[in-house]
Amino acid sequence: MAKPFRVTFIHPCVGRHLGMTAYIRTWLMEPLPVATLAALLPGDVSARFYDDRLESIPFDQPTDLVCISVETYTAKRAYQIASSYRVRGVPVVMGGYHATLCPDEVRQYCETLVLGEAESVFAELVDDYRHSTAKPLYRAMGSTPHIIPDRAIYRDKKYLPLHLIEFARGCRFRCDFCAVMSFHQSQHQHRPIDQVVAEIRAISPKRLIFFIDDNMTCNLEAAKEFMRAIRPLGIRWVSQTAIHVAHDHEALQLMRESGCQGVLVGLESLNPATLKTMHKGFNLMQGGAATALENLRKAGLRVYGTFVFGYDGDSRSSIEETVCFARQQGLFIAAFNHITPFPGTPLYRRMVEERRLLYDAWWLDDRYRYNDIPFEPAQMSREELAHLCVEARTNFYSWPSILQRCKHRVQWQNPRMLFNYFMINWMHQRDISGRNGLPMGDMNWQGTILKSDMAKELVHVAG
Repeated sequence: MAKPFRVTFIHPCVGRHLGMTAYIRTWLMEPLPVATLAALLPGDVSARFYDDRLESIPFDQPTDLVCISVETYTAKRAYQIASSYRVRGVPVVMGGYHATLCPDEVRQYCETLVLGEAESVFAELVDDYRHSTAKPLYRAMGSTPHIIPDRAIYRDKKYLPLHLIEFARGCRFRCDFCAVMSFHQSQHQHRPIDQVVAEIRAISPKRLIFFIDDNMTCNLEAAKEFMRAIRPLGIRWVSQTAIHVAHDHEALQLMRESGCQGVLVGLESLNPATLKTMHKGFNLMQGGAATALENLRKAGLRVYGTFVFGYDGDSRSSIEETVCFARQQGLFIAAFNHITPFPGTPLYRRMVEERRLLYDAWWLDDRYRYNDIPFEPAQMSREELAHLCVEARTNFYSWPSILQRCKHRVQWQNPRMLFNYFMINWMHQRDISGRNGLPMGDMNWQGTILKSDMAKELVHVAG
């Protein structure tokens, strides 16, 4: 009997310091794309999955194909992992956001590159590898098939206690810093509602569900229909949304009735000129952020607000004003990050044109560390901007701030969420500086990152 074809999925970490063991806890969510692709494998193909954040990768374990989804922050580590397999003669497939936005770079580190949403070509790709007819490039065409992920692949891995489910993908807005917008070309599509309901019914209802949509309410009418469908299920859920939903009374009511506990909202900036530069002028609609947050609180919804600093209008005083606003508004949690020029975005192209980038590819440069500023800000030094981002987090996640924000009824009206409020804020407090200075790639890895010609030559010599 012929042995089954063996596929190994790898989820790379961002990087590791020398001797680093435990990983950043708030980053440890289930990687849903892996489970989605695993569900597409035929029954006579065996699948293994290793999460680089949680476990060592057994490079010498026999396998026929390795599949890696590449993000910009994980690119260098992905190339390290790929090199460890390729030097052993194992072919590597790469896809994901970074692979699509930087194809000329990524194709140097793999045998096969997938552009676009891999689900539509993955079954064909695996079949081609089984019959030794694989191609160097697969380009996703047409609509993505609707798939229920194979979550068995997560077994025995210690992720955060959340169920991740996708209802919709992409976003119609054109925020200039957003790689999601660039990848999906401002398109948005959602899965059949009955299929998502069936997926929800198949999982444990006790865990909080995170609908990982880039913008769940981008198509507001479809989102309302979806919330009506899940209303009888008795679940608790959170998701990401644009600010416009806060001005739709019916949507807020349906969110609450269907079990929504809170939403991530990209507030980004309090400066109208900066919002317009980002192409997020819609954040100013109907009274702006303050009115929107009041509406969300009245609906009993907690808010994870995100802000980005480093646009030309930002200064020390504007950043301090933003933190004060976040505290006064009683945000459940908040992110205060510098803008990151991701390749393929309008922001990145603009910074290249203005000659403000400090590295040709900051995600591969040995000098770059997580939370470094890879560009020249207008009103402050790079060091000051980085310091102000850390200072903002320290202020927001201080115990006086946690207690101040807890005074808002939305935080304590539910005992379970009150407990979660303190636990989650404590976790973020611990992580304030834990990720700062994290290298791109694993500093414990011993090897040479191989490009295509070099990999073929070494495999030939070894053979």
